Order: sequence, then C-alpha cells, then structure tokens
Amino acid sequence: MSGPLIVLVGPMGVGKSTVGELLAGRLGTTYRDTDADVVATAGKAIPEIFFDDGEERFRALEQQAVRDALGEHTGVLALGGGAVLDAGTRALLAGHRVVYLSMDVDEAVRRVGLNTARPLLAVNPRRQWRELMEARRPLYEEVATVTVATDARTPEEVAQAITETLELPERNGPPVPSGQEKTRMTEQGTTRIQIAGTAGTDPYEVLVGRRLLGELPSLIGDRAKRVAVLHPEALAETGEAVREDLAAQGYEAIAIQLPNAEEAKTVEVAAYCWKALGQTGFTRTDVIVGVGGGATTDVAGFVAASWLRGVRWIAVPTTVLAMVDAAVGGKTGINTAEGKNLVGAFHPPAGVLCDLAALDSLPVHDYVSGMAEIIKAGFIADPAILDLVEADPQGARTPAGPHTAELIERSIRVKAEVVSSDLKESGLREILNYGHTLAHAIEKNERYKWRHGAAVSVGMVFAAELGRLAGRLDDATADRHRAVLESVGLPLTYRGDQWPKLLENMKVDKKSRGDLLRFIVLDGIGKPTVLEGPDPAVLLAAYGEVSA
Repeated sequence: MSGPLIVLVGPMGVGKSTVGELLAGRLGTTYRDTDADVVATAGKAIPEIFFDDGEERFRALEQQAVRDALGEHTGVLALGGGAVLDAGTRALLAGHRVVYLSMDVDEAVRRVGLNTARPLLAVNPRRQWRELMEARRPLYEEVATVTVATDARTPEEVAQAITETLELPERNGPPVPSGQEKTRMTEQGTTRIQIAGTAGTDPYEVLVGRRLLGELPSLIGDRAKRVAVLHPEALAETGEAVREDLAAQGYEAIAIQLPNAEEAKTVEVAAYCWKALGQTGFTRTDVIVGVGGGATTDVAGFVAASWLRGVRWIAVPTTVLAMVDAAVGGKTGINTAEGKNLVGAFHPPAGVLCDLAALDSLPVHDYVSGMAEIIKAGFIADPAILDLVEADPQGARTPAGPHTAELIERSIRVKAEVVSSDLKESGLREILNYGHTLAHAIEKNERYKWRHGAAVSVGMVFAAELGRLAGRLDDATADRHRAVLESVGLPLTYRGDQWPKLLENMKVDKKSRGDLLRFIVLDGIGKPTVLEGPDPAVLLAAYGEVSA
C-alpha cells in the first residue's frame, strides 16, 4: 500500500514529534505532523480551536488532515493523540505500518509537566491521564503494527528501537538537519542560559525547553522543608498539580491562589501571602515558587524578597511575557494608585523554568502581547530576532511557529547579558525600558486593563518617532517598528486626547530624575541611548504620530 513509511500514534507528551523527526533523519525521508496541518488550515493554535470552535470542529479538521496525509505523505507521519478516536481514521490506518509509542502514568506526568492547561488535560494530570488512557489504549493497540515503550528512554533510543523492530534500512551517515530542523530540535531539548551573580547575589540558570517540572526539586534543594506555590486563579489546577508533586517529594507544600493578572499586584495581596507564610511557619531556608504570568512572577518575587528580609524563590513562567521579561533579572514589585511597580525590590530567583509546553494553551492575544518584549529585544540588541519575525509573521504569532524556541531564547539572552552586568538599573539596564515610559503611563491610564505588551508596542512606536524627531534615528528604522509590530497584530496607536494625563503619569516613572523626563531611544538598531529632557514640543509631535 502506498502512503507513509511509518505512522506514529500515542498520547500527548509521548514525544511523537521528536521521535518522528529523528526517524525521518535516520531513514533519509521527510516528517509530517497532522496537528501542524490542522493549525495551518485553521490559522490558529489547537487550544484556540477548542476554545473558539469546540472539540467537534477540531476533530473534523483532524480527520480531514489524517485522510490527506495518509494519501499524500510518503515519509514519517505523526498523528494527534486523539486521532484514533475516529472509527474512520482507524479504518484508514489498516494496512499501514503503525507504531504505538506508549508510556506509563508517572512518565506521562513528568513529560507533560506544567502543561495541565492542554485542552483535554485541564485538571489533576494523573487522574485525567488514567481516564484518557482507559479510553484510548485499546484503540492505539487496535491500529498498531508494533508497540514501542518510551519509558526511561531518550528519543534517540526510541528511534533506534523502532528502526530495529521494523528492520528499516538507515541511510548512510548521520542526518544533517536543515536550519528549520535545528530550530525544532532545539525546542525539544533544554537550553540552559546562565545569569551571572552581581551585587552580592548568586548566579542562577534559566532553563528553556519542555518537560521541566522534574527540575524543580533540585532547584528547591534539601535544606527547604516548606514550599509555597503562588499561582493565579486561572491556573488553579496547575498550581495544585505542582503542589501535589512537591508534596509527593516530601516537602510541606502549600498553594496560595492570587487574583488574575495585574489585580494580584497590590499590597493587600502581598499581605495575604505574608499571612499564609506566617501561619505555615515559613523560615529563611524555605522556598517560594511562582507559577504564572508576569504579574504572578512579580508578586512571588516581591513576597520572597520581603519575607524575613529575603527567602529563595523559583520562577515558573507560563506566558511569553513572563519568560522573556518578568522572570529574568530579579526585578520584583507591586503597583500603587500612583503608578506601576513603584514598590518593589531587586531579588533574583534561584532558578527559572521556562516550560514551552505551557504556551500551547495560551490565548492568542496573550501570546501576541508577549511578542512585544521579544521584538523590543530585537531592536535594542539582537536584529536576528527582527529577521525571524519578518520571515514568518504568522508563525511568530503562535507557539506552533517554527522559530518559537529561538525567539524566546534570544530574548532571554539579551536580558541575561544586560542584567548580569547591571542588576539594579544603575546604567546599562535602562535600555530594557525601551518603549516602557509611555507604556506604563498608558497602563496606569487604563487602570491596568490593557495588556502590557500592547502598551509597550505603542510605546516603542512613540520612542521611534521621538528618536526620529530628535535627529537620532533614521526613517527606515523608525518605519520598521510599525511594520514589524503590526505584522504580528500589535497595536500602533492610542487615544490622542489623553496626552495631558499621560505626560503627568510619565513624570512619576521610575526612570525620571527629579522633574527631568528620560526616554530610551535608538541611534540605530542595537544602539540604544538615553534622551533626557526632550523639548515638550518634540514630545507632543512624537505623540501625534501614535494618536488615534
């Protein structure tokens, strides 16, 4: 029968994509994933399809993707975890060489890690996993030619077992991946980015990859007896799953639920956390873990900095914004009625776990918002980021894009290099505030209802126009701001009648010195500088360029 050389089936998190690419390389053929085909057809990530259109619509797209791939593809093909639920799909697989990749429940929870927000795995992962597998294991076994266990095996070992079991001829020499394949392989692996210690602080690592939850106990260490897991209401199931895993490791683990987003960043919420720590008997050797977006990360770090004058904490960011910005560098804080992050401390974490699986279920607007900080890193330090976004703007809008891991890693490296040499924003670190002076003013004016990245996007366009009008930035680079930001769906304008309020808000920004306004502008791509006390007429003219 014509069709794929091998079809891989199995549950989510088993490693079908990683193993499939390795197999394709070994066999000198191509790799295809029906989940990627569904995303391409729908124009949005799978969690968005579930949320916007429902599971029935997703299954219909999946069934068509499987039919097309079985008829067209001649290499290695991986099917989504639930594809075998459809009787028609199972019938189509008859006669094909189908490999069922299996794993037990403990391995499943370790691999899925923090991604408990998957569309069909939204509560306690162990219980949900068992329920899913009770329904699906017989179906996997029904369609499978062979079953290959993945427990305690590396992807390379699994690929080797498949080729040996099926007696498939490998091509001569190791596979030479294309640039795109290198990006995928990087995403499936774990990248470790070092942050140097400064000003009496210890160095730490930022880990970027998947299945990272298993790293948490080693970061917490043996000295800690108690662990507090701070999480937003929206991630209640994830927070509880982390707490349960830590309790199973022998820690006295508690979960502290915070309000969602910026509503968490108040002194009242911090006081609530302090009370919980006091009632638990939290000591200086115990550890706080912050699981969530940028706001949760800010609060977790601030609570850790202020409790007993500083306890260790670990950041587990679950959004793009938190991964590339809030979780790296040690700036922690809460908001007041007078402004954003005016109360806070510099208190670096003991480690950061950026589990890319957590992004798979992130709403598209939150994902795109985080892209503003990535694009900012491109303009101030790493133009390769801009090239990647411009090469595939639609791919940059989704965690399924080909350059997701590289964009996040590059952005973290930019911030890592800056904060390693300037922890407390005495000089170089100011460049990370590119676009943020106006952005923070917009956020305050909107009572923190605007997404941070949306405000930063407008702030960067404003800063580019300010640089242009001040004679610092060329027209092409200023225009490039608008093109790149707009290409991923970020806003470029704000209400023109709000300038007087925004100006007042900017005067209390942390970057101001006395009454002197300070802005980060560019002399060119990768050449940030400070513009102090610009002429009010120039400021007004620059704002006119972003006024709606």
